[in-house]
Amino acid sequence: MPFAPLLSHDLAAIAGVAALRNEPLSRHTRFGIGGPASLYVECASEAGFLEALSRVQASGSPHVVIGNGTNLIVADAGYDGVVLRLAEARVEGGEDGAVRASAGALLQDLVDFTIARGLAGLHVMTGIPGSVGAAVYGNAGAYGRSIAAAVEQVRFFDGARVLACSNAECGFGYRESTFKRNKQWIILSVSLRLESGDAGELKARADGILEIRNRKYPPTMKCAGSIFKNLLLADLPPAVQGLVPEKTVIEGKVPSAWFLEQVGAKGMSDGDIRVADYHANLIYNEGSGTAAQLRRIIGELKRRVAERFGFSIEEEVQYIGF
Repeated sequence: MPFAPLLSHDLAAIAGVAALRNEPLSRHTRFGIGGPASLYVECASEAGFLEALSRVQASGSPHVVIGNGTNLIVADAGYDGVVLRLAEARVEGGEDGAVRASAGALLQDLVDFTIARGLAGLHVMTGIPGSVGAAVYGNAGAYGRSIAAAVEQVRFFDGARVLACSNAECGFGYRESTFKRNKQWIILSVSLRLESGDAGELKARADGILEIRNRKYPPTMKCAGSIFKNLLLADLPPAVQGLVPEKTVIEGKVPSAWFLEQVGAKGMSDGDIRVADYHANLIYNEGSGTAAQLRRIIGELKRRVAERFGFSIEEEVQYIGF
């Protein structure tokens, strides 16, 4: 891309900003898949990030902002533009249950921080990979609790100004938020408030959850966890509701895995992209899988479920470069 050398030099002059040309995005996604970005820009501070973003916008270059790459599928051809990442990892507070975290902090670091200070609520999210910003963006959760329950305020950049919205203004729903519906908004930080708990009990509970999660999603596995969102039973067509075994429904939700099992998902493969033989909603890269193979598997599973049950399942992953 013609702009890359000049813009790269300009951005690298900003304190705490690294600008890499033709950086393979496979290094920045958990799937280990994706071609190069014309320019990959990683920013160690919010101020540096906003300055870098301003210069990229002024240049007119195509650009996209990513988190920790956990739920990201990047095209094999990469991204012909600038990829920016806010890497500030600040987590602080704890007094009176108030905690503040940068969007670039790892969710696990936030979880560990709250457990150590005897703050309950986020402990059930131990082992969920990704950044705090991504967790807020997708309203991440586990065991009947989502991060929305703890959020007081989110600071974000709307493309022109830094603004803040309250919990109610975030439009949280199941794996949803207003930030998903306004993709140009970039989460910068979040303020949370948590209830008091016993640090020892919280850690014991978290350790148990982590053991279960690591058996299902080994930390070294190249995957995004569950590919598809679970379904709200009440939103399914009445005829489909009647097909779902009662024991399958958990807190009003039906696992996508149940529908995927019915259409023979387990063990499917395309090259090195495979559906786990023990979990129909887990797709992983066994070695040298490609984005094209991954999208074909996802597309085939969506087609089968729609053909069999008459509704569409929705991915939790995001796409870049397609």
